[in-house]
Amino acid sequence: MPTARNTQTDYQKPRYQWQPLDSILLVVVGCFIAWLVYRSSAGIHYQWRWHDAVTLLFSAKADGSLPYFVQGIIATLRLSLWGMMLALLLGTALGVAKFSRLSLLNIPANIFVQLVRNMPPLVFIFIFYFFISNQLIPLLGLQSILREYSQSTSMMQEILFGPSALWENLLSGVLCVGLLSSAYVAEIVRAGLTALPKGQWEAGHSLGLSRWSQFRYVIGPQVIALITPALAGQSISLVKDTSIVSLISIQEMTFVGTEIANSSGLIFEIWLIIGACYFVACYLLSRLFRRIEIKSNQHLNHH
Repeated sequence: MPTARNTQTDYQKPRYQWQPLDSILLVVVGCFIAWLVYRSSAGIHYQWRWHDAVTLLFSAKADGSLPYFVQGIIATLRLSLWGMMLALLLGTALGVAKFSRLSLLNIPANIFVQLVRNMPPLVFIFIFYFFISNQLIPLLGLQSILREYSQSTSMMQEILFGPSALWENLLSGVLCVGLLSSAYVAEIVRAGLTALPKGQWEAGHSLGLSRWSQFRYVIGPQVIALITPALAGQSISLVKDTSIVSLISIQEMTFVGTEIANSSGLIFEIWLIIGACYFVACYLLSRLFRRIEIKSNQHLNHH
């Protein structure tokens, strides 16, 4: 039986040792970047204007509000957060339904997953936005909140949902990226449930636990530890997929960056900055999931 100290040591990531080959690769990459910069200046006579691009993107507006590009970054993070929550909740429910032996649950979940996974994301977004979203909002009676909201909003509402004039766009974007990602989360959850040995279910049953208690105390923690790496990859994909909703005029980072790049002519600089912002967001998310994976493994070994 491993002790807590041994368990923590087993899952600590070993410190990386710098190798001579790393130095060679770093030099090669540096030379390649320098060659690209030189060719862009000498070959196509492109004048880099990094100062102008950074000033344009991150300078506050005349009225003191946040820069347009920063608002786009916040909108991307907001879309990612709510879309991720929807994908995890709906995807988990669909994964459990697909794992179930009841046809009433299994068949509809499988139909949804197959439809979404085998349809191009762009086609799905256009179908959903133009044919479903426009009909869904009036059907649910949400016009007064999403389209005709005239009351003042609190700071918390602004942080969580953005300006009231863009609530309809936010809902459409969250539903698009959340539903798209939920199909893949469902397959991840189903695979995690299938991978567990049958003896784990039998152990929970022999202890007299109900089906819900088996999922909560026996099956759930083990499945979470198994599927955390796959969920990390899917969550990172969701963050990158938020750029697709710019095609339906949702003002996230890609949409805002496109407008600024086209109006200023600073094409290369702005798109490189946009790429760097996506990289930072996805890298930080991967580190977060790495910590969750380590904690889940430690928790399982303690028990």
